[in-house]
Amino acid sequence: MSSHVLPGPVVRHHPEACTIGVDFGTLSGRAVVVRVRDGAELGSSVHAYRHAVIEDRLPSGGAPLPPDWALQHPEDWRDVLRTAVPGALADAGVDPAHVIGIATDFTACTVLPTTPDGTPLALTPEWADRPHAWPKLWKHHAAQGQADRINALAHARGEKWIARYGGRISAEWQYAKALQVLEEDPAVYAACARWIEAADWIVWQLTGTESRNTCTAGYKGIHQDGTYPSPDFLAGLHPDFADFPATRLEHPLSPLGSRAGGLSARAARWTGLPEGVAVAVGNVDAHVAAPAAGAVENGRMLAIMGTSTCHVLNAATLAEVPGICGVVDGGIVAGSYGYEAGQSAVGDIFAWWLRQGVPDDYRAEAEASGEDLHELLTRKAAHQPVGAHGLVALDWMNGNRSPLVDHHLSGVIAGLTLDTRPEDVYRALLEATAYGTRLIVEGFEAGGIPVEEFIVTGGLKKNALLMQIHADVLRRPVSLGTSEQGPALGSAIHAAVAAGAHPDVRSAAAVMGGVQRHAYLPDPARADAYDALFGEYRALHEHFGTGADLLLHRLRRIRNTAHAATTG
Repeated sequence: MSSHVLPGPVVRHHPEACTIGVDFGTLSGRAVVVRVRDGAELGSSVHAYRHAVIEDRLPSGGAPLPPDWALQHPEDWRDVLRTAVPGALADAGVDPAHVIGIATDFTACTVLPTTPDGTPLALTPEWADRPHAWPKLWKHHAAQGQADRINALAHARGEKWIARYGGRISAEWQYAKALQVLEEDPAVYAACARWIEAADWIVWQLTGTESRNTCTAGYKGIHQDGTYPSPDFLAGLHPDFADFPATRLEHPLSPLGSRAGGLSARAARWTGLPEGVAVAVGNVDAHVAAPAAGAVENGRMLAIMGTSTCHVLNAATLAEVPGICGVVDGGIVAGSYGYEAGQSAVGDIFAWWLRQGVPDDYRAEAEASGEDLHELLTRKAAHQPVGAHGLVALDWMNGNRSPLVDHHLSGVIAGLTLDTRPEDVYRALLEATAYGTRLIVEGFEAGGIPVEEFIVTGGLKKNALLMQIHADVLRRPVSLGTSEQGPALGSAIHAAVAAGAHPDVRSAAAVMGGVQRHAYLPDPARADAYDALFGEYRALHEHFGTGADLLLHRLRRIRNTAHAATTG
């Protein structure tokens, strides 16, 4: 294995000039201080959200939230600016005067309703006890019914934009969630002056001025070829939805890497940075990681593996690829079409099994050996011959993002016996996520978009067994982004461009990013065995994932009805 930092041009600036990248994840936000001249990461700090994911009931109490809800607290995000940014500066020992820019990235589509000045409705006394006033996290999946209607109407009307999203708009994206608010709490919808991605809202907090970025608008806001869906189309969903983009979304869009403004006096007090420091426009955590991991050139797919996985890929041509999350001109870097696909749960699946499927004697063994449960199960599963556990799983514990775009689907584990051990299921779940990725890769290539290299960044790249399984299942090498903080480093790269230290994102990536080429190579014998198992995965995928009346949908309806009877 060899490490390779991408070569690039020499940039003239103060040798100690730094930028800060702030990555807002699902459970925490992290800040990293990066030197502009070489991408060296000088210090970092993490702040865990006090409220984490709000799934049971609002922080103020009240009735339980319905199934498939996932909310967040906007004050948790501001706390990241107050704690993680000063913490990273202290960890780096960097004089704040040497910081020339700051940039942020966010989970998408995490979206919230606000007043005209950007105050979240959730933080106002009038609306704090209304669930629909709160930010909806990306994995809020309670708007699947609205998404289904959007898709049906788009196809019935022959809307051109629907093909840019693989034929289906996701329940995770802006329109389904906004339509759910309108239909279930029209008073909150009426009070919503701005419907905004958290990626743009946090920049508003830093600069004091609203801005919108082309990435979230294109992938999550159905902004294609300079326009949003027409009022006529939206009125077909609900008469009061016709002006949704014009009243709540419309704003000039800024390209990635551009300067949104200068750091406000208030945000300077929060962060400890000088007022007026360049603030880059917002970005999505997956897309922003591409320049950090050597994935800006066409044909290099980057998988950002964490609680979920996003797959992003640049290409020279515009193509219709079924089941993708979207394709946007300049959505990742200028001059290329940026494609996105993904899996709604990956690390979340493994964490679920650790919570549910590990007996006390395994926990005691892990404690005695000084391992965490992931390490213990990985060690026990690593030496199994491929297929020895006799299992095949579907990685749908949080629905399917690509290629089925259906969050009413649920997980399946086939082949369980009384001899099945915890490490068997754990390995089968690791393999299931690799099979899901293979379907996505094959879908791109069948659609005419070549995948010439597969690169991984994110927290799960440290699991060597998972990486080797991906190499074997994909029958191709797996490269690794060298940074442990891919999205945060990517944001710092965009901050350097916004501050004028590099002319564009590609140039900044060449200097500040890094990739370890072909860190894992496929084993031919294991790859052959996985081909057979992938065939079984595909059969399960078709059986449980397609059709007019699906078993998994029926089970979901039964569950939701039972919950409604209990809580109603």
